[in-house]
Amino acid sequence: MNTVAIIPARGGSKGISRKNIKELCGKPLIAHIIETALKVREADRVIVSTEDKEIAEIAKKHGAEVPFIRPEELARDETPTLPVLQHAVKYLEENENYKPDIVVLLYATSPLLKHEKVSEAIGMLKDRNFDSVLSVVEDRGHYWIEKNGSYERLYPKHPKNRQFEKPLFKENGAIYIYKRDILMGKDEIVGGKTGFLKMQKEESIDIDEPIDFKIAEFFMRRGEYEKNQNRK
Repeated sequence: MNTVAIIPARGGSKGISRKNIKELCGKPLIAHIIETALKVREADRVIVSTEDKEIAEIAKKHGAEVPFIRPEELARDETPTLPVLQHAVKYLEENENYKPDIVVLLYATSPLLKHEKVSEAIGMLKDRNFDSVLSVVEDRGHYWIEKNGSYERLYPKHPKNRQFEKPLFKENGAIYIYKRDILMGKDEIVGGKTGFLKMQKEESIDIDEPIDFKIAEFFMRRGEYEKNQNRK
């Protein structure tokens, strides 16, 4: 089955200027997810979708394909991910006669993601006949919502001791995998029979604010330290 990994990476960023190419542990942020995707044995192509020429050059330097420059109208702050993926798939089909059966969406903002997790999610989609698979973390928090100038309990409605609560499952933004027809035929970013790949919180760091770079660097350096210790 043709499987393509697509990494969307805009040049603009409101929270952190030039976030996708800001350095993390000695290399641009986007380089980490490219290197992860290239290790996924099930993925036959790794493509970066960007409107930014500098990002494109950095992506190619680290081994990704950049077969097109994304149109500016698909690179605005308000642009959702669905049309970005559809543009990439349509380009590959119309210009390269390459029709993917499976589309893997990965974000540069998940630098701690391991390639084994991506392979596991692809395996779930194939082996259990899911239409889409996404990565999640368990969330046992208690939530309130503002309503009519006041607040009301949203979940759980009737709190119990933590160990007896049913957890919510929160998207961690690391992995989204779809069969082609979910994206191109049904115009859905997640749809059909959906599977959850559970991940740990320390695997799920999403780079959104400046402090997240420091947190990610801490875990990455700790991981390297532990590897070195195990080799001794």
